[in-house]
Amino acid sequence: MASRLLKALSRRRIDEDQGGKSELARVLGLFDLTALGVGSTLGLGVYVLAGSIAKETAGPAVCISFLIAAIASAFAGMCYAEFASRVPKAGSAYVYSYVTVGEFIAFIIGWNLILEYIIGTASVARGLSNYLDALIGNVIRKTLLAAMPIHVSFLSEYPDFFAFSVVLLLIILLSVGVRESSILNNIFTVMNLGTILVIIVAGSIKADPANWRIPAESIPSNVTHAGSGGFMPFGFTGVMVGAAKCFYGFVGFDAVATTGEEAKNPQRNIPIAIVISLVIILMAYFSISTVLTMMWPYYDQNADAPFPYVFEQIGWPAVKWIVNIGAAFALCTSLLGAMFPLPRILYAMGSDGIIFKRFAKVHKKTMTPIFSTVVSGLFTGVMTLMFNLQQLIDMMSIGTLLAYTIVAVSVLILRYQEKDCLSNNHVTTMDSDYKLTLLGVLKQIVNLQNQKEITEISSKIAKYSILIFCIFTFVTAGFINFVDAGAFGKNIIETVILVVLVKILLLNIVVIARQPTQESDLAFKVPLVPLLPCCSIFINLYLMLQLDAFTWIRFSIWLLIGFAIYFLYGISHSEQGKRDKAEADMIKRKYADQVRMVTKF
Repeated sequence: MASRLLKALSRRRIDEDQGGKSELARVLGLFDLTALGVGSTLGLGVYVLAGSIAKETAGPAVCISFLIAAIASAFAGMCYAEFASRVPKAGSAYVYSYVTVGEFIAFIIGWNLILEYIIGTASVARGLSNYLDALIGNVIRKTLLAAMPIHVSFLSEYPDFFAFSVVLLLIILLSVGVRESSILNNIFTVMNLGTILVIIVAGSIKADPANWRIPAESIPSNVTHAGSGGFMPFGFTGVMVGAAKCFYGFVGFDAVATTGEEAKNPQRNIPIAIVISLVIILMAYFSISTVLTMMWPYYDQNADAPFPYVFEQIGWPAVKWIVNIGAAFALCTSLLGAMFPLPRILYAMGSDGIIFKRFAKVHKKTMTPIFSTVVSGLFTGVMTLMFNLQQLIDMMSIGTLLAYTIVAVSVLILRYQEKDCLSNNHVTTMDSDYKLTLLGVLKQIVNLQNQKEITEISSKIAKYSILIFCIFTFVTAGFINFVDAGAFGKNIIETVILVVLVKILLLNIVVIARQPTQESDLAFKVPLVPLLPCCSIFINLYLMLQLDAFTWIRFSIWLLIGFAIYFLYGISHSEQGKRDKAEADMIKRKYADQVRMVTKF
């Protein structure tokens, strides 16, 4: 029983029709894909997040926080780009992990991506509402607080019906068709980039480097939360906590990876679009956060609408209204980009049977998964009503970071696994006659003979080394997180423990690097494997541990709901499970026929 369950959990999806027929319309070119990645990412992070993190968490060092988050996203982006070259299917990391790691891990990834896009859409809708409300004197907030206050600590202070209405409009737009949604997204994205350029140029003119060196004694006495002044007023810890929150600003580029069945030439265009969009996003965030904190002191930023406030303070009302109009369009673009991938994830999982198959229904006329769009949109609307912006951001980050981690692990597994292992769940072409001896294992660990061909033992050594690396990464990240950073170098015991942990991590990377790798002709491959995927795993796990306990609790509840759906429905309705069963039955029948033939003679 246990072995059957383990086999079911680890079964891998067989893709014999990669790049073949699809019910979805292939209408998205390279420009459309790049605009989708930029538009879905450059929204709330530019116009809201930079100011709130500068004021509350990182100070002027918010630009460093964005840079750290960008590095983590770049590593994850390269892993996504390689997988998009391998598996040009709708479903993003869900499909990638299904064909490499196994069904149960794929379900966890898919379930987390559903959370990511639901929360992403809800948070942008709530951010748009807060932004516009701040411009009209918080009329929406005051009215709803007076009429319908919510007195529950872990929920929003009031139900935001304006944000809910925006989500309903979005459902209608996405149900019309991909081409129409893409054209609107392209227009809004160009306007967004123009607005960002205006902010950077105008901000550079009024920038004052002295705002990065404000001493503590110069901070007004009525300011209660300003840290110690200077460039890093809240210390290195504040920068890293800020990076965990800034990471939210880079979530969205993976929307490009969900379009595998709607993109023209997906194996080439999706990787290129991911790389280009990440470069544009990094330049925009770093520039925006730099000019914002140079224009005005970090402790006096407006957390809901920082740029209108700053341009008002410096006496440039004309630029303020240019920014206001551009920001409104930008947040609409971000909203569209956040919602766009969600029905595609539900479509992919429904097609595989591991969630309800109704989600895989595609409308014949619009060629879009309308049922998935409507259901996910309504659920998103409810989340928009019930949670405030900060709660939504934290919940989104943890699921996304876990998804990015498993994508990086999957890249490593693929590189050190024989190519033919992915094409069949029951047969392997690796050398099954390889004699497993202690001396042979030790030789292969360092690959003394510089072997180039993958064998069963080399693949297993790579897999176990990856597993050990992940375990010690979590331990090391937890140790750094829970020990005061200032203690390293002063406290001998803690410094020795850290050095030992780092050496174990480096040793594992060396062992992985010494194993022979799979040779494959792809449009894009992650460079410096295994170093870059390992760095991605470390940064992602470290940033996950920066999030608070309530975020972990909410995330655990979401996972428990998902596990209930999978074990009560998905595991028995899995299409791959049915194919495996049919194949096993066919093998049994052939064997029985052979036995009967032998007994006849």
